[in-house]
Amino acid sequence: MNAKRPKTKRRGEKTPKPERARRRLWPRDRGTALVVILAVVAVALYSVLVPVHAGIYGSPVAVTMGLAVAAVGSPLVSIRYPRIATILFTASAVLIPLMVSRDAVVGAPWPWSVPMIIAFAVTVAAITFRHGWRSGLIQLLLGSAAGVVAALMLPAIPSGISLIVTTSVVGGVYLLAVLLTGRLRLGDELNRERAHTAQEQSKRELVEERTRIARELHDVVAHSMSLIQVQASTARYRVSDLPQQAAAEFDDIAASARKALTEMRRVLGVLRTEDQSAELAPQRGIDDIPELVETIRRAGATVSLSQAVSDDVSAATQLAVYRITQEALSNAVRHAPDASISVSVNADDTHLAVAVRNDYDGENAGTPGGHGLRGMSERAKLLGGTVTAGPGAGGVWTVSARIPRRPLTPPTEGHQ
Repeated sequence: MNAKRPKTKRRGEKTPKPERARRRLWPRDRGTALVVILAVVAVALYSVLVPVHAGIYGSPVAVTMGLAVAAVGSPLVSIRYPRIATILFTASAVLIPLMVSRDAVVGAPWPWSVPMIIAFAVTVAAITFRHGWRSGLIQLLLGSAAGVVAALMLPAIPSGISLIVTTSVVGGVYLLAVLLTGRLRLGDELNRERAHTAQEQSKRELVEERTRIARELHDVVAHSMSLIQVQASTARYRVSDLPQQAAAEFDDIAASARKALTEMRRVLGVLRTEDQSAELAPQRGIDDIPELVETIRRAGATVSLSQAVSDDVSAATQLAVYRITQEALSNAVRHAPDASISVSVNADDTHLAVAVRNDYDGENAGTPGGHGLRGMSERAKLLGGTVTAGPGAGGVWTVSARIPRRPLTPPTEGHQ
């Protein structure tokens, strides 16, 4: 089967403008579009209604101009104040027919002129569209009653046919407005349902992705860590004449592996929970930093710690400082294994500051743009803090972080 060739643009052929560009001048909001339409209709009706009633019906110009404002402006008023709009139009619908000259109105439709019929229909449609069929029906009944009242007050002027035509036309407009309003509301409901479905689909995909990650972590990483823990724990029994120092090292490896497995189970619990509220172990904090430093010392590194922090620090800040310190120590041990490391944790009235420094030779300083530094920066930024890392004077690599003691927007449980 031959594939269709892409359609090429001929010389001189204009590229069609996108749909968005063609509709740029039209307001996107439905309420704004309604205001624009009603304003245009009001101006058009006013420019016709006043000359018609002043010239054909012989109405006083000044009075007609005032009543015409109430009649044609009622649809605009109904957007915010439907009751006031109903009162304005009903009053004008009674008074405008009474202002006519009896001699001039014999050959014209009365009590409703064509502009007034259109204004009546627009008012009913606007109220129905904006406030529902009940409010529109009330306006329809009151407007029709206003015409009947005017006819009863001037019985000498024939008005039966005009009232029948008015009721029929405006009633038909009312029915169309009810149907259109129902269709628009149904469309809005369908759009909300589509948005809700898309949101649920996004959540489901997120849960599936998190479940897949949790499965990979459990099947690969956790399994390997379990093997490391078992091998390190049984080394003294499997290897004959194992020196006591080596046995202690294996015990430390086993303890670190067990701690890593505990952390892994907590992470897996978070990943497998849709609301991200699972918590299988106490949160780490600044009180756990000495234990972290001691673990690094047992691994053979030279680490000094200076910590002076009060207790008034949020749990989110404590967790972020602990994780940043943990990552900085891991980077220092990995990239400069023989260097001495210093850790300082201090606090002022508003922020908690941590700095991890180690000697480096300029070649094995690590990669500044790695995932570890990126993760530290994301943790700090989430709480309104900052992280900087880089070489300093005297061949010292420094990782420093400054995080608010009480962040305004604490992170969700998923950011651990």
